[in-house]
Amino acid sequence: MNWRTKSVEASIADTTDAERSLTRTLGTWDLTLMGVAVAVGAGIFSVGANAAASFAGPAVTLSFVLAALTCALAIMCYAEFASTIPVAGSAYTFTYATMGEFLAWIIGWDLILEMFTGSAVLAKYWGVYLAEVFQVWNVPIPATVQIAGIDVSWPAFLVVAVFTALLVAGTKLTARVGSVFTIIKVGIVLFVIVAGFFFIRVENYTPFVPASEPTEGGASDVWSQSLFSWLSGAAPAQYGAFGVLAAAALVFFAFIGFDVVVTSAEEVRNPQKTLVRGVFLGLAIVTLLYVLVSIVLTGMVSYRDLASSEEPSLATAFTLVGADWAAAIISIGALAGLTTVIMVLLLGLSRIVFSMSRDGLLPRWLSKTSATRKTPARVQIIAGALVAVVAAFTDVGLLEEMINIGTLSAFVLVSVGIIVLRRTRPDLPRAFRVPFSPVLPLVSAALCVWLMLNLTTLTWVRFLVWLLIGMVIYLAYGRRHSRVGRGLEAR
Repeated sequence: MNWRTKSVEASIADTTDAERSLTRTLGTWDLTLMGVAVAVGAGIFSVGANAAASFAGPAVTLSFVLAALTCALAIMCYAEFASTIPVAGSAYTFTYATMGEFLAWIIGWDLILEMFTGSAVLAKYWGVYLAEVFQVWNVPIPATVQIAGIDVSWPAFLVVAVFTALLVAGTKLTARVGSVFTIIKVGIVLFVIVAGFFFIRVENYTPFVPASEPTEGGASDVWSQSLFSWLSGAAPAQYGAFGVLAAAALVFFAFIGFDVVVTSAEEVRNPQKTLVRGVFLGLAIVTLLYVLVSIVLTGMVSYRDLASSEEPSLATAFTLVGADWAAAIISIGALAGLTTVIMVLLLGLSRIVFSMSRDGLLPRWLSKTSATRKTPARVQIIAGALVAVVAAFTDVGLLEEMINIGTLSAFVLVSVGIIVLRRTRPDLPRAFRVPFSPVLPLVSAALCVWLMLNLTTLTWVRFLVWLLIGMVIYLAYGRRHSRVGRGLEAR
């Protein structure tokens, strides 16, 4: 394995390559909206309800706070890196500069998993919510059509194709379109929160942390229990203190994407200051919205009533209190939410592949940017086409947890990387520094590892298979074509 690193100076010098450079057009507000856009999706209407019903009860609010704290600690590390190395690639670029090429490849491969799977899964759900919105107006449209006997999700294909075209046209244009959808969905979320407060009953918050109960299937269901339960031999259970932690691992899905925002560092004006402000402001807004939604949700109805529903959601809570009118508004909010998440994930996917190909770990021709628009048009079109096909023709819902494990693994390495870079390059100027280092970066890494251990054993098996595939590609291609390995990196 290769532990050779790419110097910070070489990474920054790469941004001056006229054929492989991006234009700095994004400001603080653009980044803030991008963070809200990618984090406030359909999950705000469903993830909290699932976590409350199956794991934490009213204490799901604590689960959101724990997940937000974990994300905040990791984002501090991202912010220090981004203010030091304002280059596209996010965790991949940061790891390359600190822990070497092999781990950089692994983390880049994990980020591809996160963003590709996330784009495809959410594009599929976008089609479902589109059908629900039209159903509200009594205009039934099919979420799928049959082609040669195969169910094809045409809305999933359509939404990916549209945003791929927008991203090719320009990052600033896409950010403006995304801002419109983001403002709409935040307005709907605020409306739902205010309306829900009128249905809150204080007794629904008791017990705040329900007593632990064994789950159905017990220890015999190896694949659905958490890796921690399997390794420790503990009987799978729901609720209680461990239920709150398991819920935190589930609702962490609500915070993925802030690392995606950092992949745009090379397109940010004055990134040393702008990136830090934009990312943290976005995280603060998202955390506040999720905490308020969870308080309203668990106050409106008992978590037991949510657990008795097949697919508990925020709409379920309003239905149970007789406010059926809210379902229509929630469906529109979920559709707008998914739209912007797909957009930002497609952006992040292309920037990761762009960075890896610019370094030679993937074919270099992928990193060519458009001469007029300065966007990585080739990789954007290829990535969009693959996501569209997978979302339209396959059942990607089975891979939802893969998004979380890919993100968390990146968070772990970035947190550790801060400590390494502080020791190896203390001379580098840093516009932002993680306070109390190395304590906070180590706490960040530990929390991320703990959340990973609370994901299912089946998710871990799939993750290991993905890593093996990535190692084969690296050994067969990336290691031999690496520009750092061949002494061709920019200086």
